[in-house]
Amino acid sequence: MKNNLADMMCLDIYLSSLTNEEYEKIKHKIGTPKSKPMPLLSWDIYMEGFQKRIIEAKKEMELKQVLSLSKKFNWKNDLNMVFSKNNYEALIITDKHQNIIWVNDGFTSMTGYSRKFAINKTPKFLQGEKTSFETKSRISTKIANNKPFKEIIVNYKKDRTIYNCEVKIIPLHNESTTHFIAFEKEVV
Repeated sequence: MKNNLADMMCLDIYLSSLTNEEYEKIKHKIGTPKSKPMPLLSWDIYMEGFQKRIIEAKKEMELKQVLSLSKKFNWKNDLNMVFSKNNYEALIITDKHQNIIWVNDGFTSMTGYSRKFAINKTPKFLQGEKTSFETKSRISTKIANNKPFKEIIVNYKKDRTIYNCEVKIIPLHNESTTHFIAFEKEVV
């Protein structure tokens, strides 16, 4: 390494930290590496698989948490099937009055609001002046009908950024509907 900077690991990082004068003094020492560097594509493929495994592990953990609530409230829904059929970023569980009792970490990532802030509030705090009255009315009617549905609503993040949120709401029931689960994702 002392005589050939091309053998130095992370050469690009080192060179980017130099001033123009420092670089001019050493550029004649930079030669062609003896071996061809491996393309980063293999690292990208590895990281993509790694990230998928992390996401799958998080979703598995979230399912376990929801199954624990299911046991507590004696829900009769087949939650394994419900989870397998729904793609989401955020999960919200509300009681029958739409008070939030549980959110996943994805909720915080998507909205900017903490779990602590959201608990015991209704999802209305995510709405604002550009949230359509008609959409809110349709959602209220569908919730009152206790049937699963999908809707897209304009919501607001904590920093007041507007986003379109696809919401799939499924009633959770034992003898009657006791709670609702919302699978949410931001859509363009």
